[in-house]
This record gives sequence, C-alpha cells and structure tokens, in this order.
Amino acid sequence: VPGTATGRRYRIMLDPGHGGHDPGAHGLHDIWEKHVVLAISKRLANKLRDRLPVEVMLTRSRDVFIPLPERTAKANTAKADLFISIHANASPNSETHGIETYYLNNTNDRATLRLARLENRDLARDGQKRRGNDLALILSDLIQTGKSEESIALAQSLQRSLVNHARSHYPDARDLGVKKGPFYVLVGAHMPCVLVETAFLSHAIEGKRLGTSAYQEVLAEGLFQGIARFLRDNATGDL
Repeated sequence: VPGTATGRRYRIMLDPGHGGHDPGAHGLHDIWEKHVVLAISKRLANKLRDRLPVEVMLTRSRDVFIPLPERTAKANTAKADLFISIHANASPNSETHGIETYYLNNTNDRATLRLARLENRDLARDGQKRRGNDLALILSDLIQTGKSEESIALAQSLQRSLVNHARSHYPDARDLGVKKGPFYVLVGAHMPCVLVETAFLSHAIEGKRLGTSAYQEVLAEGLFQGIARFLRDNATGDL
C-alpha cells in the first residue's frame, strides 16, 4: 500500500484547468477546454479510487471558476502528496499536435512562454500585478527546491505512460516531451506538481478526438498508469 512517512495513504489532488467564466482553449469543433479536462479528471479520479489505495481530491468537480492561487492552496490545505493540473492545448499553427507535460521553472522557450501566458491569463483578469506574480514564482521555486526532482520524475512518468497508452489506440499520437515553464497554477505547491497538456484542441483531428468519450478514456487510463508507476517507484511502501 503506498503510504507516507506518517503511515497515511497518499493524497492526490487533481486540478481540471479553467472553469466558469474562464473556458480555456476553444477547439475547431466548438469544444471547450474546461469541459473536456473536467471529464478526463473525473474519469481519472474514479480509476485511482477503484484501483489504488489512495485518497483523491479535485480542485473543482463542476463548471466553476477557481482563481489560480486557490488551486495549489487547496492542495496545501489538504496536505496532498501530488498535484496534477490537467489541460488541453491550442496553437496558432493548426498543424501542431501532441502531448506534453510541464514542471515549474523559468524558461526562454518562446512556445512555452506563449502557452504560459494563455494559462496564466486569469491573473490579469483578477487585476493581480505582474511584479507580485514574479515574486510568487521566485518564492515557489524556493519551496519547490526539495521537490523539483520529484516533480520532474512525476512529469516523466505521466508523459511516458500517456504517450504509450495513447499510441496503443491512436498510432499518430505525438510525444512533445517533458518541459519546464512558468505556470502560476503550480506556484506555491508544497508537493511534487505538474501540468499536463493532453492534446491540441486547435488541431482538426486531435481536437475532434478530444471531444469524444473514447479518447478521454484513453487519456485518463494513460494518466492513471503514469501515476501508478510514479507511486511504485517513489512512494513509501508497496503497491
């Protein structure tokens, strides 16, 4: 049984991105990110509860808006051991498709910075100043110092399992790799934390596929396998 040093079960906080007045990315087939990531997260939560002896929580279980800082605050208050934020991607280039997973850090990569601006945009809506956000990112980096290796390991496990399982059903699934980025939804987390971009809603084939229950099930199973592998390799105790 996976357990912590105190002997309690592992606690996993799943974070379906966006919600409420923040719909996230919009697909070519009138599919909104906030809806598909909630569906994937609920499927994943059921798999974890049914097949692993862990506690599972969601930052939102319905279509409501939750400010970015409150998401990791929920995880910290619950003393979660993992924080996994689940999203769907979009790109100005309609040919771009694939799966990618991020951990918190600064980067100079232009594509990542563009994505981070999209995912961080509700901070601007709330009127929060950039200077304060930059300071929060620095402080988060300090908190994450002891967790960064675990966050990278979690990102690698999720990415590998997600891509492999997706390819077993859809051979054209593309591996875009594990990357670092300044995603404020991860700021302040006291535990290993990652952000998963499951697919591109802006891609004609992948976007349409993401709106189907069949593909949502494939993604949820891939994420489950990645979490299970991470716990086997890193949790105190045995699965």
